[in-house]
Amino acid sequence: MAETFFSPCPRGLEALLADELRGFGAADTEILHGGVMWSGEWTACYRANLESRLATRVLWRVGRGRYQGEIDIYKLAYSLTWAKWFTPDDSIRVAVTAQQSPLKSLEFITLRIKDAVCDHFRTVVGRRPDVDTANPAVRIHAFLTRDMVTLYLDTSGEPLYKRGFKTAAVEAPLKENIAAGILRLSGWQPGETLVDPMCGSGTFLIEAAQMALDIAPGLGRKFGFERFRHLDETAWSAVRQAAKGRCKALVPLSIFGSDIVGDQVRRSRENLAAAGLDKCVTLDRADILERQPPSASGVLVTNPPYGVRIGEAEELAAFYPLLGNALKKHWAGWRCYFFSGDMALAKLIGLKASKRTPLFNGALECRLFEYKVIAGSMRDKPRTASDDGTAPS
Repeated sequence: MAETFFSPCPRGLEALLADELRGFGAADTEILHGGVMWSGEWTACYRANLESRLATRVLWRVGRGRYQGEIDIYKLAYSLTWAKWFTPDDSIRVAVTAQQSPLKSLEFITLRIKDAVCDHFRTVVGRRPDVDTANPAVRIHAFLTRDMVTLYLDTSGEPLYKRGFKTAAVEAPLKENIAAGILRLSGWQPGETLVDPMCGSGTFLIEAAQMALDIAPGLGRKFGFERFRHLDETAWSAVRQAAKGRCKALVPLSIFGSDIVGDQVRRSRENLAAAGLDKCVTLDRADILERQPPSASGVLVTNPPYGVRIGEAEELAAFYPLLGNALKKHWAGWRCYFFSGDMALAKLIGLKASKRTPLFNGALECRLFEYKVIAGSMRDKPRTASDDGTAPS
């Protein structure tokens, strides 16, 4: 029997996620703000967790109803058959989000749902699960609108962008599902040359290499549904084996990374090695303003730094025009993509963005700027009012 699921994702990637989920067997996909509602068999849920590059989680809808006050939410949560899905030995965590709910305290709603689940277990099996807000075995999510509450069990556990292997972090990491979405938006295809000239911890490089080699992003981690009492172990094993069977041999790829900071190159190399991909990607220490492209055409994609500290904005204001000059000088014939929360990039880089795609990195609104660099066409062209990539008024 088909179940109902909701898969949140970074805002701006919902349509791409819906297409991806349909490839795993999802039906009735409904694109919502910040995610996709869909229906499917449990094998589709297993595949979405194991293979989705874009989803943040896969939430299984277990209850839904109208409410007027906290007692209605408690009664709905108490009525669900929690003891059929997990045991009191599994610790729990409850998370609540809301849009236009008249209830004043989400903390109190969280407490009432936790009480309802624990009271259900006391009634059914005589003892209750413990609460663990740091590392729970089972995660329960509630979503409130003006008069409806929906309860979900999290089939993923840790967020799906945590692929399970990255060891060396950077100060402002780019989430893996955003990086995968940006690669999809760029139109990059395996076999086409890809360069990240400010590679940081190597997120774009790892995601691209896994795409090229058809490596499911979740093969190195565990999932929340593996703790469920009704797990179909035979079906789950078949899904994993099928994904493993599609993995291609590890070979050198046309994927290149570099950074001017040697410590960042070290981090990328360490993370690539942890993912088993260090022999597949070429890494160098280089300045983006000086480095040469490895081929006549391809895709350049990067997440440049943007100023948050005193003095950084001034440094970047001087850097962006130099970056534009470097692109015109060295990267003609390339499609170049810059993901940034700094809207000054488009005004100062000196090139006209052919596309500006809004995306969110957590709560931070960003843009993916696309520049198609054509030899000679932009060198002496007068600036226009729309050269920052916005439509002329």
